[in-house]
Amino acid sequence: MEQASRSYALEIYNGLLQGTTADMLIDKSPRYYTVLEFIDLLFPAARRLWLIRNPLAIVASFKKVNQLRNGRFQLLEELGSPHFNMKMTDITVGLFRYAHYFAKPHPLAYPLRYEQLVSNPTMEIEKLCGFLGIKYELGMEKYGNFADTPKSSLFYSMGAGDPFVGEHEQAHQDSVHSWQHLLSKTEIELYCRSIGSRMFRQLGYAEELEQAEQMTGVRFEDEPDIELLSRRTQQFLQQSGFEWKAAYRMLEEQDADNRELVINATRHAAPQDPARMHVDQIVNDRRIQSLENRLAHSYEERNRLIAQLQSYQRPNQGLRYRSLFARKLGRLASVVLSSIGKEKGGRT
Repeated sequence: MEQASRSYALEIYNGLLQGTTADMLIDKSPRYYTVLEFIDLLFPAARRLWLIRNPLAIVASFKKVNQLRNGRFQLLEELGSPHFNMKMTDITVGLFRYAHYFAKPHPLAYPLRYEQLVSNPTMEIEKLCGFLGIKYELGMEKYGNFADTPKSSLFYSMGAGDPFVGEHEQAHQDSVHSWQHLLSKTEIELYCRSIGSRMFRQLGYAEELEQAEQMTGVRFEDEPDIELLSRRTQQFLQQSGFEWKAAYRMLEEQDADNRELVINATRHAAPQDPARMHVDQIVNDRRIQSLENRLAHSYEERNRLIAQLQSYQRPNQGLRYRSLFARKLGRLASVVLSSIGKEKGGRT
């Protein structure tokens, strides 16, 4: 099972690298907290990046994105609800899982503070490159300059992540303090009581905690709501069938060589091995599903961009804005439809 899972992951990753000039892939998902033990088992030598951010700013981001996408994120109604809710699990259990996992410094782990990244992107990206073992290139933090490259097109076509990222040319500080107006005082109080004040201090956000206490007029207890965390944890484990280790931390011994795994992973099963053929079929199905998801997300993004384009087409707006969004629409359509056609034998 372990080898089949590793082969599957490598097939997906190598498939994404094919057709680009990249030789390194960064796989980011806020929900990797659900499979930390499994990741350690499959890729023990992988480098891990921990993007740390003020918990209140994370909740504010959830709220903002879901409002844009007409999604549901009702913190006051859902945080304490007895019903399972994945988003509420993300902002409670997920936060603690990551905090435990990265609690001790490790040579393969790199904590990156969001606020430092957006305030000094050049320096932070240069340090990150050192950790990854790659050479920093001048201006690489200005991602807007690479919007028309194949790798950028692949990223935008996936429809994942922050839907606002394309509105800026580089990292910005606009969202650092946005929680103060995006969240109500009642929401701030409820969430701070749920995760406890110790978590803020542990992550380095004592100042933000003090601001929250001043805004709400409440001094928050150190301890989190243990009953809430326990309930959310059990709900997720029952729904998913996963098994977690309590307060799981990153493994201390990481001596596997992933470069060897990449080279040798396909040598462990003969070409006609039924197990291998089954993995290949799963990989192919997953690729098609991924492309279909990308197409669906791209349609959503297309509709959003069309609405923005129409708002910019008023007489007092210049051609600059229309050109910008026209390029985005064209890029989305060409990349996704081309990918779908290739994966499905030319069918679109």
